[in-house]
Amino acid sequence: MLPDLLVPLADGFQPFNLFRYITFRTGGATITALILSLMLGPWMIRWLKTHQEHGQPIRDDGPQSHLITKVGTPTMGGLLILGTFSLSTLLWMPLSNPYLWPVLAIALSFGVIGSIDDWMKLKRRSHNGMSGRMKLALQLSITFVVTLVLIELSPEQLRYGVAVPFFKDSLLAMGLLYVPFAMVVIVGSSNAVNLTDGLDGLAIVPVMIAAACFGLIAYLVGNVNFSNYLQINYIPGTGDLAVMCGALIGSGLGFLWFNAPPAKVFMG
Repeated sequence: MLPDLLVPLADGFQPFNLFRYITFRTGGATITALILSLMLGPWMIRWLKTHQEHGQPIRDDGPQSHLITKVGTPTMGGLLILGTFSLSTLLWMPLSNPYLWPVLAIALSFGVIGSIDDWMKLKRRSHNGMSGRMKLALQLSITFVVTLVLIELSPEQLRYGVAVPFFKDSLLAMGLLYVPFAMVVIVGSSNAVNLTDGLDGLAIVPVMIAAACFGLIAYLVGNVNFSNYLQINYIPGTGDLAVMCGALIGSGLGFLWFNAPPAKVFMG
């Protein structure tokens, strides 16, 4: 939003030219998300405690100390991550960027599925929330639609193909098989976080590392000079996704402040 508002005014006020640069906006998104997380975190934790009498159910097959030290700790802290991530992204990323909306939509919709799953666990006082089949069915349905949108946004020569890094002329043409392939990649990446989670900070740190890597890749792929130099395929508009990755890093750092041992809130 800020680039859309301020860049046209740069002729009258030169510092607004900074909002043209992805690196500046990525740093701004990271800092904004971090500050929002630190400001809103205490309020959200109090709100979650008010609405969660017993907190997250503690698994019996985990460390025995968790049955004592973690009882009553609220869950659904992922709402803090998604909320600050979304606000910071919308603030620092051009709303006209076509990649913003499908990527943000899949992040928020997967977050809604996770929130419903957490709510069911809390209501039942059990680890059994939404069934695995229902969760996968919803995720695959959402991913199918988003994949079709992303295919339409891709350059025509790159549609339905998987690029081989650093081999610009090598493209694995998959045809319609690209759709289920992309769905498996997205859904698999999401559920990989569930498999990683379990102890304080164990999931959010790999998420931030992955976000930093994807942010760098998005920046390079979206820059015509770097992509030509590195012999990778240039995709216009994807550079701004680095801003979104920066927002995720900032949100993750803010959440980690409250999730580090002893955790005041769980991601869920």
